[in-house]
Amino acid sequence: MSAPKDSDSRKLLRRLQAVMAEAAAGQERLDRIVTLVASSMATEVCSIYLHRDDQTLELCATRGLNPDAVHVTRMRVGEGLVGSVARRRAPINTADAPSTKGFRYMPETGEEVYSSFLGVPLQRLGERLGVLVVQSKDAREFSDDEVYALEVVAMVLAEMTELGAFTGEGEALKPRHRQQVLFRGVTGQEGATEGVVHLHDPRVVISNPVSDDPEGEKVRLNEAVDKLRLSVDRMLTQASGDREQEEVIEAFRMFAYSRSWLRRMEEDINAGLTAEAAVEKEQTVARARMARADPYLRDRLADLDDLSNRLLRMLTGQGRDRGTLPDNAVLVARNIGPGELLEYGRTLRGVVLEDGSVGSHAAVVARAWAIPLVIQARGIVTEALSGDRILVDGDQGVVHLRPDDMVRSAFGEKLAMAERAQQRYASIRDTDCVTEDGHRIELMMNAGLMADLPSLPTSGAQGVGLFRTELQFLTRNKVPKRGELATLYSGVMDAAGDKPVVFRTLDIGSDKVLPYMKATEEPNPALGWRAIRVGLDKKGVMRMQLQALLRAANGRPLRVMFPFVAQMEEFLEARAHLLNEVHREKSLGHALPESLSVGSMLETPSMAFAPRKFFEEADFISIGGNDLKQFFFAADRENERVRRRYDTLNVSYLSLLDKIVSRCAETKTPVSFCGEDAGRPVEALCFAAMGLRCLSMRPASIGPVKNMLLKADLGEVRRVIETAREAGDQTVRPAVMDYLRAR
Repeated sequence: MSAPKDSDSRKLLRRLQAVMAEAAAGQERLDRIVTLVASSMATEVCSIYLHRDDQTLELCATRGLNPDAVHVTRMRVGEGLVGSVARRRAPINTADAPSTKGFRYMPETGEEVYSSFLGVPLQRLGERLGVLVVQSKDAREFSDDEVYALEVVAMVLAEMTELGAFTGEGEALKPRHRQQVLFRGVTGQEGATEGVVHLHDPRVVISNPVSDDPEGEKVRLNEAVDKLRLSVDRMLTQASGDREQEEVIEAFRMFAYSRSWLRRMEEDINAGLTAEAAVEKEQTVARARMARADPYLRDRLADLDDLSNRLLRMLTGQGRDRGTLPDNAVLVARNIGPGELLEYGRTLRGVVLEDGSVGSHAAVVARAWAIPLVIQARGIVTEALSGDRILVDGDQGVVHLRPDDMVRSAFGEKLAMAERAQQRYASIRDTDCVTEDGHRIELMMNAGLMADLPSLPTSGAQGVGLFRTELQFLTRNKVPKRGELATLYSGVMDAAGDKPVVFRTLDIGSDKVLPYMKATEEPNPALGWRAIRVGLDKKGVMRMQLQALLRAANGRPLRVMFPFVAQMEEFLEARAHLLNEVHREKSLGHALPESLSVGSMLETPSMAFAPRKFFEEADFISIGGNDLKQFFFAADRENERVRRRYDTLNVSYLSLLDKIVSRCAETKTPVSFCGEDAGRPVEALCFAAMGLRCLSMRPASIGPVKNMLLKADLGEVRRVIETAREAGDQTVRPAVMDYLRAR
């Protein structure tokens, strides 16, 4: 597509910029713009439609249509030709609008006399802002040059819309990034907090998209592209020898050296844009294509999007320094790895991710830090600005951006109630967890970082029921050394003092992929090559970790647990490896653990029916509730559409737990429940009533759970559960809740 005459387009953009610079109100400025564009395009009509909300467009200014229709005519995204432009994020150009598929007649506008229609999206980096339309009575299709010119105008208007150029009355004319916005996501970690946004990857702001010096701007662009290409070449050199990584960077490099990409940006500059505005225009087009592309093409376009971000930062100098972290920072990001998140430290109040999953590395770290996490908050990265006020409700998976006083007041009451509850829990921290009918329940905490261990005395936990060892592998660029791991594990034991720590061996695979291990394509990773299956196949890594654990114990008691055991032979083989390492350490003259307990996680329904020998050979069993529940109900816990359909207090699931507890009782094998559900007071109460006497959870949950159990009569709760089961109820939750309310 050829560009319009650069002198004509630059004249139009300069006149547009002059209108933008005038001290006019938003509506007056809009009216001048549509008049200017209509005149420059030689059309009778120019109209601007802006989004009132995600799904509604409003006519906000027009030259040529009935002026009484302004702020009256509205349509849904996808409705009529204007709505179709917004939905498709692509131009519609027709010589006969009334006969074009999707046309909808709006009688109040008086547009029936206009035959030709050209509409282009007002959009910026994937965010739909509105639609710019020109119409004429003559039945003609607009030329490629005219379409291109209107797209350039739309790009400049979109940039100015972002900067609040059209501020006025009504939802559609509120300043961008100043409106209150509600995001509904998915709970990654419970809790609530109030703070200010700190963007992990700050957006580039282009304050002046128009230039009168195309030659100078093209020089700037080409110099930046040369630097970009050199940086990609360096990446390729550094990846030398890693064939898979080389293939990825080669695809990346192909885009960086694309002549058509550079040519399109130079054409945008000829039309009157600055170098950075030209980059962003092409990036916006790429993101629009991403929204409607197939998954393979979407991945390729994501490479182009990443290159554009790098190029924008080179041109503007923005985004290189993330600045000082505010005291009440809530991190907002598209996604983030565990290493990057750990670099921010525990001072974060909360985390909100546009992507992410409940089992992601970021979720593991957020749970370890006991800070609220909301994932899959679609659109928040585009909408939020650093410094914006933000409320994060991790309990409901809801985020309030730039909330009004009424929302802040209500949220403040919720935070105050939570603070009062924490004070109440602190008062029972050192109280033994003994129920009213005399049953002692051990409450343990889950951990995965050295930074978690200070929570041990303050939480009231009696030990660490699960120490996740994979985080030390996930946050590095290469396999950690045995000595490094031994020092870390020894530090964990030192911090725990005389309280027990159960170390779970490396649990990788599924959603936890090591950055230095070749990813394995699997149709269903959660049921694939992961955890103990990886360990038994890669015995060198398993042996190294077991040696590190034995040396860390250095004469102290050691408790080791193997994850994701699906059949007895896997546990017996893994335990044999551990015992072999014990013999090896002894032959080397190293100190052995004072005692060694070897346990298994029970995370697959198959192990509830394992041979009796499994329960006899295991020194302890830990029910891994998160995986056991998803496999029992065949409901992926990463899939929000199905995971909430199945209740933990479902009669069939409780019957499975009952069977596991009974089998452990037969062989006198200690059994505990470890997982998110253990930290929910009602669920914890029911688990205890089913005979589980040890529960392991995040530190922040210990207070609420203990508060519930201290006032409980487990015999009464068990009778309530049995009555509901006998009555044929699908879940015992209603019966238990009625019982608790009655008490």
